[in-house]
Amino acid sequence: MDKLKMGEYHDLLTQSLFATKHVQDCAIIELKNLSVITTSKGFKLDAEETQAFLNAFKQPDIIRVYGLFFRNVNYTCVRADKDSIYSKYNEEGLILVKTGMYIICATYTKGMYPSVCVEAVEKLSDYFKTKGK
Repeated sequence: MDKLKMGEYHDLLTQSLFATKHVQDCAIIELKNLSVITTSKGFKLDAEETQAFLNAFKQPDIIRVYGLFFRNVNYTCVRADKDSIYSKYNEEGLILVKTGMYIICATYTKGMYPSVCVEAVEKLSDYFKTKGK
């Protein structure tokens, strides 16, 4: 990815997710090689985490039963299918949405509305899907 594109992706995160004030951290991950295209400031994902996200989409029935392990915490599954995974732990949550080319990852914390976080991530995924990405 060239710098201009990376900047555009970062702008999408800022404008569509952070503008809601109900997204703590977020990232866009390329499906082809599981590389992180862009993240919110200070949010880092390692190769094991991105692989776990992809595996979760391949086995949503297992995620529904056992949840999703992220950052040393087992998140309870709220929804899991081939395109979207919503999970929570106490008052925190992890939202994953897959498009044709990307996984969008977002988290929310105490005091944020999960529904607003979900809606923002789903709208960004719809934008990518309309662009064929």
